[in-house]
Amino acid sequence: MSKLPSAPHSPSHTKLVHLSAKEGYELTQQPDVLFIDIRAEVEHFFVGSPPNVINIPWQDAPDYELNPDFLKDMEHVARKDQKIVLICRSGHRSIDAGNTLLQNGFTQVYHIDEGFEGDKDESHHRSSVNGWRFHNLPWVQC
Repeated sequence: MSKLPSAPHSPSHTKLVHLSAKEGYELTQQPDVLFIDIRAEVEHFFVGSPPNVINIPWQDAPDYELNPDFLKDMEHVARKDQKIVLICRSGHRSIDAGNTLLQNGFTQVYHIDEGFEGDKDESHHRSSVNGWRFHNLPWVQC
């Protein structure tokens, strides 16, 4: 399990499991693992997303404030003892969302520390250093 040294992530809950994109993909192929994309709906649809992931935004347009229904939406689709894998753009928001889930009784929470697009390169481009797309893992786009 990896941690990215390149970006300053939020402190994570001691029970939050950090996965590389490849590790996350492998885990999401197991039965009964719930895969959640916590990015905004516009990111999920227009930037692309892993196939069969469920989009429950942590923050959403137009103001990108925290989603007040995030926990309720998660409780609607997941059991608290179920393995849950979170993905966001670059692995920052998924730490915050994972911390919140763990603080509210969820027990098996993982996050993909590289995110879907990964860190920026020296030209400020994503998907060229790391992340789900960089590793050529399956994804779809509308």
